[in-house]
Amino acid sequence: MITNIEHYFESGCGRCDRFATPDCSTRFWYDGLLDLRRICRDAGLSEHVKWGHPCYMHSGRNIVIIGAFRDDFRLTFFNAALMRDPHGVLIGQGPNSSHPDCFKFDDNRQVVASEAIIREYLAEAIGYAERGIRPPKVEHDLELPDELVEALESDPELAQAFTMLTPGRQRSYVFALNSAKTSATKVARIIKYRDKILAGKGALDR
Repeated sequence: MITNIEHYFESGCGRCDRFATPDCSTRFWYDGLLDLRRICRDAGLSEHVKWGHPCYMHSGRNIVIIGAFRDDFRLTFFNAALMRDPHGVLIGQGPNSSHPDCFKFDDNRQVVASEAIIREYLAEAIGYAERGIRPPKVEHDLELPDELVEALESDPELAQAFTMLTPGRQRSYVFALNSAKTSATKVARIIKYRDKILAGKGALDR
């Protein structure tokens, strides 16, 4: 996966064999992706690469992440449970989404048409980050590390595959991640485990 932000807009995320080809999803949505980038930067968010995608942060918190797919491109909010969505425009990324969390576009021109609302929602999310407000923790039988929660929120394909794993295989990843001493190591392990999760395997499976 890419580690340089410019590479995403030039060539894609690096997750598949369409990377740096005319068939990459970022090519289909290039103008819309650049508009999202401009809006996020104008809002004062710092720009980073996480999980191969542009991620925008404020006050030490992930605010939104950009993703491009074959049929659409998206601006996804972290901590979506906090978002009020007064305009009713956010959607869930799949049947397992707990809260509507993203703007979804299937036309490059839709970003500029929605710019005022996007800016309004970014300001709301930035306000929560500045005040240190987080959504209440939902009790699960299995407590996922924050790094895994963020990875699942940013990667719908990974989230769907993880929810389809048996409880034992899910636990194997939680144990493997919790044994890491630093957050950076956890993120690196998630990247390494991604293909195994998509294949339906546990952390210890070959």
